[in-house]
Amino acid sequence: MMCSIKAGHNIVALANLKPQDNDELDSYMYQTVGHQAIELYAEAMALPLYRRTIHGSAMVTAQEYVVHPGDEVEDLFELLKEVKEKEQVEAVSVGAIFSDYQRLRVENVCSRLNLEPLAFLWQMEQEGLLKEMIAAGVHAIIIKVASLGLEPDTHLGKNVGDILPHLQQLSQKYGVNICGEGGEYETFTLDCPLFLKKIVIDSSEVVMHSDDAFAPVAYLRFLQMHLADKP
Repeated sequence: MMCSIKAGHNIVALANLKPQDNDELDSYMYQTVGHQAIELYAEAMALPLYRRTIHGSAMVTAQEYVVHPGDEVEDLFELLKEVKEKEQVEAVSVGAIFSDYQRLRVENVCSRLNLEPLAFLWQMEQEGLLKEMIAAGVHAIIIKVASLGLEPDTHLGKNVGDILPHLQQLSQKYGVNICGEGGEYETFTLDCPLFLKKIVIDSSEVVMHSDDAFAPVAYLRFLQMHLADKP
């Protein structure tokens, strides 16, 4: 979103797809962990938020997407269709960096709705991008780990900037994607220059999704959170 504003665009609304029951859907397309706090994004930015429950699943797993009823991509189509009708938006800003699978599906939806997809981070050098985001004042914490070298007890809840040296080591040693584009980890932003207030997590719990001996998969479930004034 920061890149969109820098390029001269105005952000008029936020859109999010949430899970029906579970926190973690293992979706090919969407991050669902941390969904409990999404409404605070909109409040922090003083923007309207449009949400839709994910009803579909990954029916079409080939690289190229063709419209298929029941696919999770169609949930995105319906969500953005509603946003376009109510807000008269002309473009959609997405944070895709490396995944052609995700990019092609967003482009498919945007083409059908006559919307322009904006992917300013696409194929940027990832270590440099992560450093740039940290330097720009993006305060994001790790809320899911799913990689060799990332431990639930040690890394969940940690500021990405604080564990950057560790991520660099994992990238060099094991080929871990330093921005988490391979699903190695997921984040939640607590503060950035676009927020009028910052998000504070008051309490959370660790949920073990897969207790693998070498690469356990676990995530944070937010229990209580609030907005606070920024210094």
